[in-house]
Amino acid sequence: MNKNRFWIRFGGAALTLFTSCQVAAESEQQWGIAAVYRVASIPFDTPSNDQSVSTFVPMMFFENEHVFVRGLEGGVFLHRFDDDRLELNALSRMRFIDVPASYQNAMEGDTADFGGQLKYHIDDRWSVDTELMTDSELRFHANLRLNGYFEADDWEFRPSLTLRYKDADFNSAYFAFAESSSENIGAGVDAKLGIGTRYHVVSNLYLLGEISATRLDDNAYHSDAVNERYQGEVYFGFGFFNDKSKPLRSSLNNKRYLRIAHGWGTTSNIGEIFSFNRENDPNNNQMTSVFYGHPLTDELFGLPLDIYFTPGLVHHWHSDVQTSSTEYVAAIKAYYTFDWPTQWRFGVAEGMSYIDHITYIEKTEMDRKGYTASHLLNYLDFSFDVNVGDLFNQPTWKQVWLGYSLHHRSAIFEKSSQYGRIKGGSNYNTVYVQFTF
Repeated sequence: MNKNRFWIRFGGAALTLFTSCQVAAESEQQWGIAAVYRVASIPFDTPSNDQSVSTFVPMMFFENEHVFVRGLEGGVFLHRFDDDRLELNALSRMRFIDVPASYQNAMEGDTADFGGQLKYHIDDRWSVDTELMTDSELRFHANLRLNGYFEADDWEFRPSLTLRYKDADFNSAYFAFAESSSENIGAGVDAKLGIGTRYHVVSNLYLLGEISATRLDDNAYHSDAVNERYQGEVYFGFGFFNDKSKPLRSSLNNKRYLRIAHGWGTTSNIGEIFSFNRENDPNNNQMTSVFYGHPLTDELFGLPLDIYFTPGLVHHWHSDVQTSSTEYVAAIKAYYTFDWPTQWRFGVAEGMSYIDHITYIEKTEMDRKGYTASHLLNYLDFSFDVNVGDLFNQPTWKQVWLGYSLHHRSAIFEKSSQYGRIKGGSNYNTVYVQFTF
Protein backbone atom coordinates (compact mmCIF):
# COMPACT_ATOMS: atom_id res chain seq x y z
CA MET A 1 0.00 0.00 0.00
CA ASN A 2 1.28 3.45 -0.83
CA LYS A 3 1.97 5.13 2.51
CA ASN A 4 0.94 8.51 1.10
CA ARG A 5 -2.63 7.34 0.69
CA PHE A 6 -5.03 7.89 3.53
CA TRP A 7 -7.91 5.47 4.09
CA ILE A 8 -11.02 6.04 6.21
CA ARG A 9 -13.25 3.02 6.61
CA PHE A 10 -16.85 3.63 7.50
CA GLY A 11 -17.57 0.04 8.54
CA GLY A 12 -20.88 0.10 10.38
CA ALA A 13 -19.85 -2.35 13.08
CA ALA A 14 -16.53 -0.63 13.82
CA LEU A 15 -18.16 2.81 13.84
CA THR A 16 -20.89 1.65 16.20
CA LEU A 17 -18.31 0.08 18.54
CA PHE A 18 -16.27 3.32 18.70
CA THR A 19 -19.21 5.66 19.23
CA SER A 20 -20.77 3.46 21.89
CA CYS A 21 -17.80 4.19 24.22
CA GLN A 22 -19.10 6.98 26.46
CA VAL A 23 -17.29 8.78 29.26
CA ALA A 24 -18.48 11.08 31.98
CA ALA A 25 -19.17 14.70 31.03
CA GLU A 26 -16.21 17.07 31.40
CA SER A 27 -16.31 20.02 33.76
CA GLU A 28 -15.47 23.57 32.69
CA GLN A 29 -11.70 24.13 32.54
CA GLN A 30 -9.42 27.08 33.24
CA TRP A 31 -8.64 28.53 29.82
CA GLY A 32 -7.93 31.68 27.86
CA ILE A 33 -6.75 33.11 24.57
CA ALA A 34 -5.23 36.56 24.22
CA ALA A 35 -3.54 38.99 21.88
CA VAL A 36 -0.93 41.32 23.37
CA TYR A 37 1.56 43.83 22.06
CA ARG A 38 5.01 43.86 23.61
CA VAL A 39 7.37 46.86 23.56
CA ALA A 40 10.89 46.52 24.98
CA SER A 41 13.87 48.80 25.16
CA ILE A 42 17.04 47.67 23.38
CA PRO A 43 20.06 47.54 25.71
CA PHE A 44 22.54 47.02 22.88
CA ASP A 45 24.68 49.48 20.97
CA THR A 46 23.22 49.34 17.43
CA PRO A 47 24.38 51.03 14.20
CA SER A 48 20.95 52.55 13.66
CA ASN A 49 20.68 53.61 17.33
CA ASP A 50 17.32 51.86 17.75
CA GLN A 51 15.84 52.50 21.18
CA SER A 52 13.02 49.94 21.26
CA VAL A 53 11.54 46.94 19.50
CA SER A 54 7.94 45.70 19.47
CA THR A 55 6.18 42.44 18.67
CA PHE A 56 2.66 41.03 18.45
CA VAL A 57 2.24 38.01 20.73
CA PRO A 58 -0.75 35.62 20.54
CA MET A 59 -1.15 33.72 23.81
CA MET A 60 -2.98 30.62 25.02
CA PHE A 61 -3.90 29.60 28.55
CA PHE A 62 -5.00 26.18 29.76
CA GLU A 63 -4.52 24.22 32.93
CA ASN A 64 -5.68 20.90 34.33
CA GLU A 65 -4.18 18.39 36.74
CA HIS A 66 -1.58 17.20 34.21
CA VAL A 67 -0.40 20.10 32.02
CA PHE A 68 -0.39 23.90 31.90
CA VAL A 69 -0.07 26.56 29.19
CA ARG A 70 0.34 30.12 30.51
CA GLY A 71 1.02 32.56 27.72
CA LEU A 72 4.77 32.42 27.13
CA GLU A 73 5.34 29.17 29.04
CA GLY A 74 3.98 25.67 29.23
CA GLY A 75 4.79 22.47 31.00
CA VAL A 76 3.85 19.26 32.75
CA PHE A 77 3.06 18.76 36.44
CA LEU A 78 5.47 15.95 37.34
CA HIS A 79 4.75 15.58 41.05
CA ARG A 80 3.13 17.35 43.98
CA PHE A 81 4.37 17.09 47.57
CA ASP A 82 3.20 18.19 50.99
CA ASP A 83 -0.53 18.69 50.33
CA ASP A 84 0.14 20.35 46.94
CA ARG A 85 2.25 23.15 48.44
CA LEU A 86 5.34 21.95 46.58
CA GLU A 87 5.35 21.17 42.83
CA LEU A 88 7.94 19.65 40.54
CA ASN A 89 7.31 20.66 36.92
CA ALA A 90 8.88 20.22 33.50
CA LEU A 91 8.91 23.62 31.83
CA SER A 92 9.45 25.40 28.51
CA ARG A 93 9.42 29.19 28.21
CA MET A 94 9.82 31.60 25.30
CA ARG A 95 12.60 34.16 25.69
CA PHE A 96 12.81 37.32 23.62
CA ILE A 97 16.07 38.59 22.14
CA ASP A 98 15.63 42.34 22.01
CA VAL A 99 17.66 43.49 19.04
CA PRO A 100 16.35 45.82 16.30
CA ALA A 101 13.55 44.29 14.23
CA SER A 102 15.68 44.43 11.07
CA TYR A 103 18.17 41.97 12.62
CA GLN A 104 15.71 39.50 14.10
CA ASN A 105 15.17 37.34 11.02
CA ALA A 106 18.91 36.90 10.49
CA MET A 107 19.16 35.80 14.13
CA GLU A 108 16.23 33.42 13.48
CA GLY A 109 13.85 35.12 15.87
CA ASP A 110 13.58 34.48 19.58
CA THR A 111 14.23 31.25 21.41
CA ALA A 112 12.67 28.80 23.84
CA ASP A 113 14.35 27.45 26.95
CA PHE A 114 13.70 24.09 28.58
CA GLY A 115 14.21 22.79 32.07
CA GLY A 116 12.72 22.02 35.44
CA GLN A 117 10.88 24.05 38.05
CA LEU A 118 10.33 23.57 41.76
CA LYS A 119 7.45 25.77 42.94
CA TYR A 120 6.63 26.31 46.60
CA HIS A 121 3.29 27.86 47.58
CA ILE A 122 3.92 29.91 50.72
CA ASP A 123 0.21 30.71 51.06
CA ASP A 124 -2.71 31.68 48.80
CA ARG A 125 -0.94 34.88 47.72
CA TRP A 126 2.76 34.13 47.51
CA SER A 127 4.90 31.45 45.88
CA VAL A 128 8.59 30.89 45.13
CA ASP A 129 9.97 29.32 41.94
CA THR A 130 13.39 27.73 41.58
CA GLU A 131 14.27 26.88 37.98
CA LEU A 132 17.16 25.40 36.04
CA MET A 133 16.86 26.14 32.31
CA THR A 134 18.88 25.66 29.15
CA ASP A 135 18.64 26.67 25.51
CA SER A 136 19.10 24.24 22.62
CA GLU A 137 22.92 24.62 22.84
CA LEU A 138 23.06 23.69 26.54
CA ARG A 139 23.77 27.22 27.70
CA PHE A 140 22.33 27.34 31.21
CA HIS A 141 20.63 29.85 33.42
CA ALA A 142 18.86 29.51 36.77
CA ASN A 143 15.97 31.57 38.13
CA LEU A 144 14.85 32.35 41.68
CA ARG A 145 11.48 34.09 41.54
CA LEU A 146 9.07 35.44 44.13
CA ASN A 147 5.48 35.62 42.79
CA GLY A 148 2.46 37.36 44.28
CA TYR A 149 -1.26 37.41 43.51
CA PHE A 150 -3.78 40.01 44.69
CA GLU A 151 -7.40 40.56 43.69
CA ALA A 152 -9.65 43.59 44.13
CA ASP A 153 -13.10 43.47 42.52
CA ASP A 154 -12.49 43.22 38.75
CA TRP A 155 -8.72 43.74 39.07
CA GLU A 156 -5.99 41.12 39.47
CA PHE A 157 -2.34 41.96 40.17
CA ARG A 158 0.70 39.67 39.89
CA PRO A 159 3.94 41.25 41.18
CA SER A 160 7.21 39.34 40.78
CA LEU A 161 10.91 39.65 41.54
CA THR A 162 13.39 37.42 39.65
CA LEU A 163 17.09 36.83 40.16
CA ARG A 164 18.65 35.08 37.17
CA TYR A 165 22.06 33.44 37.20
CA LYS A 166 23.54 33.08 33.68
CA ASP A 167 26.56 30.91 33.05
CA ALA A 168 29.43 32.29 30.98
CA ASP A 169 28.30 30.59 27.77
CA PHE A 170 24.76 32.00 28.12
CA ASN A 171 25.99 35.49 28.96
CA SER A 172 28.48 35.47 26.09
CA ALA A 173 25.93 34.22 23.55
CA TYR A 174 23.07 36.62 24.35
CA PHE A 175 24.82 39.72 25.69
CA ALA A 176 28.16 39.69 23.84
CA PHE A 177 26.99 37.80 20.72
CA ALA A 178 30.14 35.69 20.94
CA GLU A 179 29.50 33.73 17.74
CA SER A 180 29.89 36.86 15.61
CA SER A 181 31.99 39.13 17.83
CA SER A 182 34.36 36.52 19.33
CA GLU A 183 34.01 38.32 22.68
CA ASN A 184 33.52 36.04 25.68
CA ILE A 185 32.35 37.31 29.05
CA GLY A 186 31.90 35.74 32.46
CA ALA A 187 28.81 34.59 34.29
CA GLY A 188 26.51 37.01 36.08
CA VAL A 189 23.24 37.59 37.96
CA ASP A 190 20.64 40.04 36.72
CA ALA A 191 17.49 41.16 38.53
CA LYS A 192 14.00 41.76 37.17
CA LEU A 193 11.11 43.49 38.95
CA GLY A 194 7.67 43.49 37.35
CA ILE A 195 3.93 43.54 37.83
CA GLY A 196 1.20 42.14 35.60
CA THR A 197 -2.48 42.99 35.76
CA ARG A 198 -5.76 41.71 34.35
CA TYR A 199 -9.04 43.67 34.35
CA HIS A 200 -12.42 41.99 33.91
CA VAL A 201 -14.42 44.16 31.49
CA VAL A 202 -17.55 42.07 30.99
CA SER A 203 -18.42 38.39 30.64
CA ASN A 204 -15.40 36.64 29.06
CA LEU A 205 -13.56 39.84 28.00
CA TYR A 206 -10.47 41.03 29.89
CA LEU A 207 -7.80 43.68 29.41
CA LEU A 208 -4.19 42.68 30.06
CA GLY A 209 -1.07 44.62 30.97
CA GLU A 210 2.41 44.11 32.37
CA ILE A 211 5.46 46.26 33.04
CA SER A 212 8.93 45.26 34.18
CA ALA A 213 12.51 46.48 34.48
CA THR A 214 15.72 44.42 34.37
CA ARG A 215 19.13 45.39 35.75
CA LEU A 216 21.97 43.66 33.91
CA ASP A 217 24.96 42.19 35.71
CA ASP A 218 28.40 43.81 35.43
CA ASN A 219 29.80 41.32 32.89
CA ALA A 220 26.86 41.77 30.55
CA TYR A 221 26.79 45.55 30.97
CA HIS A 222 30.50 45.95 30.24
CA SER A 223 30.47 43.80 27.08
CA ASP A 224 31.16 45.62 23.82
CA ALA A 225 27.62 44.97 22.55
CA VAL A 226 25.68 46.44 25.50
CA ASN A 227 24.98 50.12 25.85
CA GLU A 228 22.45 50.31 28.71
CA ARG A 229 22.47 48.85 32.22
CA TYR A 230 18.67 48.75 32.51
CA GLN A 231 16.07 47.31 30.17
CA GLY A 232 12.31 47.87 30.34
CA GLU A 233 9.39 46.06 28.74
CA VAL A 234 5.64 46.64 28.54
CA TYR A 235 2.79 44.36 27.49
CA PHE A 236 -0.78 45.46 26.77
CA GLY A 237 -3.69 43.74 25.06
CA PHE A 238 -6.94 41.87 25.58
CA GLY A 239 -8.11 38.31 25.97
CA PHE A 240 -11.00 35.93 26.52
CA PHE A 241 -11.01 33.91 29.74
CA ASN A 242 -13.43 32.21 32.12
CA ASP A 243 -16.06 34.65 33.36
CA LYS A 244 -14.87 35.28 36.91
CA SER A 245 -18.35 36.44 37.96
CA LYS A 246 -19.67 32.89 37.47
CA PRO A 247 -18.56 29.61 39.08
CA LEU A 248 -17.05 26.97 36.81
CA ARG A 249 -19.76 24.59 35.59
CA SER A 250 -19.50 20.99 36.75
CA SER A 251 -20.81 19.55 33.46
CA LEU A 252 -20.41 20.60 29.80
CA ASN A 253 -22.46 19.69 26.75
CA ASN A 254 -19.43 19.27 24.47
CA LYS A 255 -17.37 16.10 24.63
CA ARG A 256 -13.78 15.13 23.91
CA TYR A 257 -12.87 14.30 20.34
CA LEU A 258 -10.27 12.66 18.14
CA ARG A 259 -9.77 14.03 14.63
CA ILE A 260 -7.87 12.22 11.88
CA ALA A 261 -7.13 14.19 8.72
CA HIS A 262 -5.21 14.00 5.49
CA GLY A 263 -4.25 17.02 3.42
CA TRP A 264 -2.69 18.23 0.20
CA GLY A 265 -0.47 21.28 -0.12
CA THR A 266 -1.43 24.34 -2.11
CA THR A 267 0.54 27.34 -3.29
CA SER A 268 -2.52 29.60 -2.83
CA ASN A 269 -3.09 31.95 0.09
CA ILE A 270 -6.13 31.93 2.41
CA GLY A 271 -8.07 34.50 0.37
CA GLU A 272 -7.59 32.54 -2.84
CA ILE A 273 -8.57 29.28 -1.18
CA PHE A 274 -11.81 30.61 0.29
CA SER A 275 -12.72 32.26 -3.02
CA PHE A 276 -12.33 28.84 -4.72
CA ASN A 277 -9.42 30.13 -6.77
CA ARG A 278 -6.77 27.81 -5.36
CA GLU A 279 -3.92 26.09 -7.15
CA ASN A 280 -2.65 22.61 -6.36
CA ASP A 281 0.91 22.06 -5.25
CA PRO A 282 2.70 20.80 -8.40
CA ASN A 283 4.90 18.57 -6.19
CA ASN A 284 1.88 16.94 -4.48
CA ASN A 285 3.24 17.39 -0.96
CA GLN A 286 0.89 15.81 1.59
CA MET A 287 0.35 15.58 5.34
CA THR A 288 -1.57 13.42 7.82
CA SER A 289 -2.62 14.71 11.25
CA VAL A 290 -4.17 13.52 14.48
CA PHE A 291 -5.74 16.06 16.87
CA TYR A 292 -7.23 15.57 20.30
CA GLY A 293 -9.88 17.99 21.54
CA HIS A 294 -10.30 18.63 25.26
CA PRO A 295 -13.49 20.58 26.12
CA LEU A 296 -12.95 23.85 27.98
CA THR A 297 -16.40 25.43 27.96
CA ASP A 298 -19.59 25.34 25.88
CA GLU A 299 -20.40 29.05 25.78
CA LEU A 300 -18.71 32.38 25.14
CA PHE A 301 -20.45 35.68 25.97
CA GLY A 302 -23.57 33.59 26.55
CA LEU A 303 -23.49 32.23 22.99
CA PRO A 304 -23.49 28.46 22.34
CA LEU A 305 -19.85 28.06 21.27
CA ASP A 306 -17.92 24.89 22.04
CA ILE A 307 -14.35 25.78 23.04
CA TYR A 308 -11.55 23.20 23.08
CA PHE A 309 -7.86 22.93 23.82
CA THR A 310 -6.54 20.90 20.90
CA PRO A 311 -2.99 19.56 20.67
CA GLY A 312 -2.04 17.81 17.43
CA LEU A 313 0.66 15.74 15.77
CA VAL A 314 1.23 16.17 12.02
CA HIS A 315 3.33 14.00 9.70
CA HIS A 316 4.52 15.62 6.47
CA TRP A 317 5.21 12.85 3.98
CA HIS A 318 8.39 12.37 2.00
CA SER A 319 8.15 13.59 -1.59
CA ASP A 320 10.43 14.21 -4.56
CA VAL A 321 11.35 17.63 -3.14
CA GLN A 322 11.36 17.14 0.65
CA THR A 323 12.14 14.67 3.40
CA SER A 324 9.47 13.67 5.89
CA SER A 325 9.01 15.92 8.91
CA THR A 326 6.97 16.14 12.09
CA GLU A 327 4.89 19.13 13.15
CA TYR A 328 3.67 19.75 16.70
CA VAL A 329 0.60 21.94 17.26
CA ALA A 330 -1.24 23.36 20.27
CA ALA A 331 -4.29 25.57 19.81
CA ILE A 332 -7.61 26.80 21.17
CA LYS A 333 -10.55 25.94 18.89
CA ALA A 334 -14.15 27.17 18.81
CA TYR A 335 -17.11 25.48 17.08
CA TYR A 336 -20.52 26.89 16.22
CA THR A 337 -23.21 24.28 15.49
CA PHE A 338 -26.40 24.87 13.47
CA ASP A 339 -29.18 22.78 11.86
CA TRP A 340 -29.78 22.96 8.09
CA PRO A 341 -31.56 20.52 8.14
CA THR A 342 -28.86 18.22 9.55
CA GLN A 343 -26.24 19.35 12.06
CA TRP A 344 -23.36 21.37 10.59
CA ARG A 345 -20.46 23.14 12.30
CA PHE A 346 -18.07 25.97 11.59
CA GLY A 347 -14.79 25.89 13.47
CA VAL A 348 -11.76 28.14 13.88
CA ALA A 349 -8.56 27.56 15.86
CA GLU A 350 -5.59 29.72 16.81
CA GLY A 351 -2.34 28.51 18.30
CA MET A 352 1.31 27.66 17.69
CA SER A 353 3.04 25.19 15.37
CA TYR A 354 6.60 23.87 15.52
CA ILE A 355 8.09 21.73 12.75
CA ASP A 356 11.40 19.87 12.96
CA HIS A 357 12.27 20.21 9.24
CA ILE A 358 11.01 23.12 7.13
CA THR A 359 8.69 21.88 4.37
CA TYR A 360 9.42 22.55 0.70
CA ILE A 361 6.42 24.89 0.34
CA GLU A 362 7.64 27.15 3.15
CA LYS A 363 11.31 26.98 2.24
CA THR A 364 10.81 27.98 -1.40
CA GLU A 365 8.58 30.90 -0.41
CA MET A 366 11.05 32.15 2.21
CA ASP A 367 13.98 31.78 -0.22
CA ARG A 368 12.07 33.75 -2.83
CA LYS A 369 11.36 36.56 -0.35
CA GLY A 370 14.87 36.56 1.11
CA TYR A 371 13.88 35.37 4.61
CA THR A 372 15.34 32.75 6.89
CA ALA A 373 12.49 30.28 7.49
CA SER A 374 11.22 29.78 11.04
CA HIS A 375 10.47 26.41 12.63
CA LEU A 376 7.99 28.05 15.03
CA LEU A 377 5.00 29.79 13.44
CA ASN A 378 1.47 30.85 14.26
CA TYR A 379 -1.18 28.20 13.55
CA LEU A 380 -4.71 28.68 12.21
CA ASP A 381 -7.35 26.09 11.40
CA PHE A 382 -10.65 26.76 9.63
CA SER A 383 -13.11 23.87 9.40
CA PHE A 384 -16.60 22.98 8.20
CA ASP A 385 -18.17 19.60 8.89
CA VAL A 386 -21.45 17.65 8.97
CA ASN A 387 -22.78 15.14 11.46
CA VAL A 388 -22.66 11.68 9.86
CA GLY A 389 -25.46 10.29 12.02
CA ASP A 390 -27.84 13.04 10.91
CA LEU A 391 -26.72 12.80 7.30
CA PHE A 392 -27.44 9.05 7.02
CA ASN A 393 -30.21 8.92 9.65
CA GLN A 394 -28.15 6.55 11.80
CA PRO A 395 -28.50 7.39 15.53
CA THR A 396 -25.50 5.21 16.43
CA TRP A 397 -23.26 7.43 14.26
CA LYS A 398 -24.24 10.70 15.96
CA GLN A 399 -20.75 11.05 17.47
CA VAL A 400 -19.05 11.11 14.05
CA TRP A 401 -18.39 14.20 11.92
CA LEU A 402 -17.01 14.40 8.39
CA GLY A 403 -15.50 17.63 7.16
CA TYR A 404 -12.95 19.91 5.51
CA SER A 405 -10.28 22.00 7.23
CA LEU A 406 -7.58 24.42 6.16
CA HIS A 407 -4.29 23.77 7.96
CA HIS A 408 -2.37 27.07 8.00
CA ARG A 409 1.07 28.13 9.29
CA SER A 410 2.21 31.75 9.03
CA ALA A 411 4.16 34.48 10.81
CA ILE A 412 1.63 37.36 11.15
CA PHE A 413 3.04 39.67 8.46
CA GLU A 414 6.48 40.37 10.03
CA LYS A 415 4.85 41.61 13.26
CA SER A 416 6.15 38.86 15.56
CA SER A 417 9.78 38.46 16.53
CA GLN A 418 9.12 34.99 17.97
CA TYR A 419 8.19 33.82 14.45
CA GLY A 420 11.32 35.26 12.84
CA ARG A 421 9.90 38.53 11.44
CA ILE A 422 8.82 36.84 8.22
CA LYS A 423 5.77 37.05 5.99
CA GLY A 424 4.23 33.91 4.52
CA GLY A 425 3.90 30.25 5.42
CA SER A 426 2.02 27.24 4.11
CA ASN A 427 -1.53 25.98 3.51
CA TYR A 428 -2.94 22.46 3.26
CA ASN A 429 -6.48 21.54 2.26
CA THR A 430 -7.50 18.56 4.40
CA VAL A 431 -10.45 16.21 4.78
CA TYR A 432 -11.10 14.60 8.14
CA VAL A 433 -13.26 12.31 10.21
CA GLN A 434 -13.82 13.35 13.83
CA PHE A 435 -15.08 11.14 16.64
CA THR A 436 -16.52 12.58 19.88
CA PHE A 437 -16.51 10.43 22.99
